[in-house]
Amino acid sequence: MVGIDMNAARTDIDALRADFPLLRDAKQIYLDSAATTQKPQSVLDAIAGYYRADNANVHRAAHALAARATDAFEAARESVRGFLNAASTREIIWTRGTTEAINLIAHSYAPSVLQQDDEILISVMEHHSNIVPWQLAAQRSGARLRACRVTPEGELDMDELRELINERTRIVALGHVSNALGSINPIADIAALAHDAGAILVVDGAQAVAHLEVDVQALGADFYAFSGHKLYGPTGIGALYGREALLESMPPWQSGGEMIEHVTLEQTTFNALPYKFEAGTPNIAGAVGLGAAIDYVRAIDPAALAAHEAQTLREATAAISQLPGVRVVGSAKRKTGVLSFVVDGAHPEDIGTLLDQQDVSVRTGHHCAMPLMQHLGLPGTTRASFGLYNGSADVTRFVQALDKALTFI
Repeated sequence: MVGIDMNAARTDIDALRADFPLLRDAKQIYLDSAATTQKPQSVLDAIAGYYRADNANVHRAAHALAARATDAFEAARESVRGFLNAASTREIIWTRGTTEAINLIAHSYAPSVLQQDDEILISVMEHHSNIVPWQLAAQRSGARLRACRVTPEGELDMDELRELINERTRIVALGHVSNALGSINPIADIAALAHDAGAILVVDGAQAVAHLEVDVQALGADFYAFSGHKLYGPTGIGALYGREALLESMPPWQSGGEMIEHVTLEQTTFNALPYKFEAGTPNIAGAVGLGAAIDYVRAIDPAALAAHEAQTLREATAAISQLPGVRVVGSAKRKTGVLSFVVDGAHPEDIGTLLDQQDVSVRTGHHCAMPLMQHLGLPGTTRASFGLYNGSADVTRFVQALDKALTFI
């Protein structure tokens, strides 16, 4: 699909929803895009087309099928490079997603720089995938894991962040956007602070890529990870951007086929970037699907998309704030389309069930951000998260369903 006019889509959202087969049922209101986005027909066609016409392993044969598969696979890598504005495809590593990408850094980069009493800095709003790998890295090395607070509004406490970054800080690892609150962190400013202290910045971009224009060079990120399924692409595929000099300095994490240059029984030499970090047969169809998803998103005017999503979030926030006993959690000045809330006297899971009975899909619980919920003094929240296929009609249905659910509390 080319040249989507998001301003027109604001008044005729069904035209945009029609690109997403699962959403063609007008009854279904899907408000769980922070967990995973729905997939447009073009992505489904790209995956099926690969298996129908080009199915072969990549980089490993001289026949025409392998050549076509390799071309499609590497074209998708180039799509990711352009999408992130990386300097080279050598800086784009295929992974299963953000979680695997962060683990790659924690296992391959971190051991070379972390020593006893060094420090890794995260925040209390991080997804578990950007906490647990660093806990384990700290345990292995004797380093200390420190966490920056979040303000009552759900913003990173930048004053404390400046105090926490010091000469012992080796790694700063933060989310670009909070999956639980939608708060957008000032990554470029944080990168400058980290680099001034001699540290590197790892960015969890899982929640950002579907909503923001990401330029890793302008942001100053040393590593940037994201998952395809958050970007209207398939599950089981993602990418890690890393500065080439850093990736060159790192040893392989997993070993086997493809990541080798030469093997004898005595020793092995390793392949060049990016293949050094891509052991085994990759998720070729997933990469092709992710490339198609990037093409789909890049055909939408980014300013129009941002305005559309901001308007949807404003409408939903204002509407539920008028309902009795409903309290919005997270009022950061800069947010993406995430609306977390609690209801007086009700467990989030009960609210989610009552909404599901009315064909409104939301997420409930701690959202893989238990330290954040503890920091906020909450057992969890109900979270409505919006994609490019949601608009005013969805907001109306959501608010009506929530209003009805409140009558059962």
